Amino acid sequence: MPIQNTASERIGELVLAQRNYFASGVTLNPAFRKEQLKHFRDGLRKWEPRLCDALWADLHKSYEEAYLTELGLVFGEIGDALRHLHRWTRRRRKPTPLTGLPSRSYVVREPLGCSLIVSPWNYPVQLLLNPLVGALSAGCTAILKPSPYVPTVSQVLGDFIADTFDERLVAVVQGDRTVNAQLFDTRFDLVFFTGSPALGRVVMQAQAKYLTPLVLELGGKSPCIVDRDADLTLAARRIVWGKCLNSGQTCIAPDYLFLHEDIKDAFVAAFQRELDRLYPEGTEHARHYVHMVRDAAFERVSAYLKEGTVLCGGRSDAASRWIEPTLLGDVPEDARVLQEEIFGPVFPVLTFRERKEVEDYVNAREKPLAFYYFGRRAPAWELIAHTSSGGACVNDTIMHITNSRIPFGGVGNSGMGNYHGERSFLAFTHERSVMDTPTWTDLPFRYMPYRFFNLVKRLLG
Repeated sequence: MPIQNTASERIGELVLAQRNYFASGVTLNPAFRKEQLKHFRDGLRKWEPRLCDALWADLHKSYEEAYLTELGLVFGEIGDALRHLHRWTRRRRKPTPLTGLPSRSYVVREPLGCSLIVSPWNYPVQLLLNPLVGALSAGCTAILKPSPYVPTVSQVLGDFIADTFDERLVAVVQGDRTVNAQLFDTRFDLVFFTGSPALGRVVMQAQAKYLTPLVLELGGKSPCIVDRDADLTLAARRIVWGKCLNSGQTCIAPDYLFLHEDIKDAFVAAFQRELDRLYPEGTEHARHYVHMVRDAAFERVSAYLKEGTVLCGGRSDAASRWIEPTLLGDVPEDARVLQEEIFGPVFPVLTFRERKEVEDYVNAREKPLAFYYFGRRAPAWELIAHTSSGGACVNDTIMHITNSRIPFGGVGNSGMGNYHGERSFLAFTHERSVMDTPTWTDLPFRYMPYRFFNLVKRLLG
């Protein structure tokens, strides 16, 4: 059943109620925030079965994959916040220069206020609820907007949030792009948006009139390089896993393969072996293989299969929206599969002789969200130093997202801002500078006519 749009008047009422609730000051208390995080954790446990059933209904996502890539990451973020919130929220003393003595300097971390969190359909639970951990930790209120393309998940998320939180603190708004347009035209104190670069530009333009701070988690074409000295079996296994996870519908999925020409044929053979090893009965009816989210996505991704020579895979079924993991060779440079973010299990294959070719190719395009290299560490770090991306893995794919102690986010066309762990808290926080000056003395050097100017100049220099 399609998701019904939340009425425009209702959206206005929720935003006003949350602004008033934030203004009351109740969210400023760290004890209140911890209490809400515990409600969040307990509610997520209660609603886990229904959320996992919904993920299966909309995406054919197995319970194991749903837990590992969605709910488990949220539980981890909540636990991290509960363990460290006392440290994240405390006032920090900072050194004061000689010219500022005897004042004392501090940084106070305060919530930004009323936030909007908009998530996409590919990881509809994780990408909506992980930012919410940051919002609650920081003491913000949050309007949540899930994707209408996964209607079962979005409905269950709405019921879960209504069952767990006071709507003055957290509320869900449902609907299509007309609802998005109203939300983007509404003033918030922070907008956290996950989606495509094209929609990121829409958000940025709409909120520019309010000078709203933004966190934009976007995407792009993430390269995956396999060098001549890589362990091909291990590389193929980890690349197959990274591409098959959520059927390639992952913002940090390896998007295209760059193979050293000496190992191209050997890698293709290794890719097929490892695919058969992960799915011995094939992917079409496999419980652990996700299908395309909707017909439009199937049609777009399956059309890429005609843009090159199929090296392995290549089959599909429109009725079940299944596309077999596929390697494509002989792809023309202007083909859509090399221009657009694929967001599916199709892998165009390029080759190189010198690593400088890879460096130049990546740098000539928009900065990707992820960068993957398989081979020795020295050339890996050299390529990382001479390119730019939101994140990177050496001899692996995807796994950098699992470490909450390192930031996750994009750069340039792939996004701005980052989160996970303490950085989720900071994303919804303003760090306020405070100087506390005593009244028992009043040094004269700062006052006109600046009689101690030469002394001050030496101190500043």
